[in-house]
Amino acid sequence: MAWFKKERPESTAPEVAAKKVKIPEGLWVKCDNCKEIIYRKEVEKNFKVCPKCDYHFRITASERLPYLVDEGSFIEVEDGLSPRDFLGFKDYKDKLKSNRKKTGLKDAIISGDARIGGNPVSLVIMDFNFMGGSMGSVVGEKIARAVERAIEKQMPFVSVASSGGARMQEGILSLMQMAKTSAAVARLGDAGLPFISVLTDPTFGGVTASFAMLGDLIVAEPKCLIGFAGPRVIEQTIKQQLPAGFQRAEFLLEHGMIDMIIPRKEMRSTLGRILDFFASA
Repeated sequence: MAWFKKERPESTAPEVAAKKVKIPEGLWVKCDNCKEIIYRKEVEKNFKVCPKCDYHFRITASERLPYLVDEGSFIEVEDGLSPRDFLGFKDYKDKLKSNRKKTGLKDAIISGDARIGGNPVSLVIMDFNFMGGSMGSVVGEKIARAVERAIEKQMPFVSVASSGGARMQEGILSLMQMAKTSAAVARLGDAGLPFISVLTDPTFGGVTASFAMLGDLIVAEPKCLIGFAGPRVIEQTIKQQLPAGFQRAEFLLEHGMIDMIIPRKEMRSTLGRILDFFASA
């Protein structure tokens, strides 16, 4: 037996270990509803709405502004208000700090004057990215001040809700905002001025149980979740299975809890026509 190592012939085939093509991160986004992978720019051109299933992605307050108000018309006010840790709640200061850094906001809401379809309005937009859009003392104060500004300037009040409810880190001071904002909306009604409430995904808890459901006109984006407690909590409480689509905007419209469902791309034009009607009346 010959003890030797046979040399392998040189391969003429292309290299198997070719360089992998690097795909930059963030080019694609997965729809939370249909689970399709979609080109991010396609979603952005479509008002942050899935082109496959019409799911409306959650967006920030600053992202919503150009979809809602006339270009260049928004003037922010009350931007100096910032929440405090009144109760010394564990880690609350750290959470506020991290959320400010993440969102660039001082709290879960922006407030100002704007125009929608040429109509002047007092406007607030909640931002779910800041501590789940929770309503604490500053959020409630900015809503109340926006209503007072609407009364002073004799113009409609428009709110865009996106919230998980009251902010537990502020305890009773947070729950007080439910009565405070509701009382402010009542004063707006006494002044004969319209209030349009826009509900987006999600709108829950103390926000739903206060000003958000007190609008003269209550509208919502398609398929958004609206309620007080979550469906699992309700099912565990009543020991029954909830109907299909329970707490979706379409279910609430069918049962008379809201007045209209408006796609995001049609929100500004539709609200503009509604405000034209109120102005003429």
